[in-house]
Amino acid sequence: MHPFRTAVESGDVDAAVRLFAEDVEFRSPAVYQPHRGREAAARLVHGVARVFEDFRYVSEIGEPDGRDHALVFRARVGDREIEGCDLLHENEDGAIAEFTVMVRPLSGLLALAEAMRAQLR
Repeated sequence: MHPFRTAVESGDVDAAVRLFAEDVEFRSPAVYQPHRGREAAARLVHGVARVFEDFRYVSEIGEPDGRDHALVFRARVGDREIEGCDLLHENEDGAIAEFTVMVRPLSGLLALAEAMRAQLR
């Protein structure tokens, strides 16, 4: 199991954030431009942790010693069911250098984007 998944499933969002490289590039499904840096990524991950309900990873794809991993999840935002995937790419030091979130369906993405806007105000 990937350490990011372990941290998230145990409710330790700070431990999950510590796995990010200082210059991590976080790509959100709701905005075009990536967020750069651990501080920006931490803000988003903490916000999502407050917004998602019934969050759970349902599968993990990737070689245990590989640098690319896909963590498939399900959650709810209000009355919207969401399916998604966290795509992780690690740098040569093993830190998460790229973090891309994919979410479906569109109605779920819109509910997530609205809830995150409220969180980040």
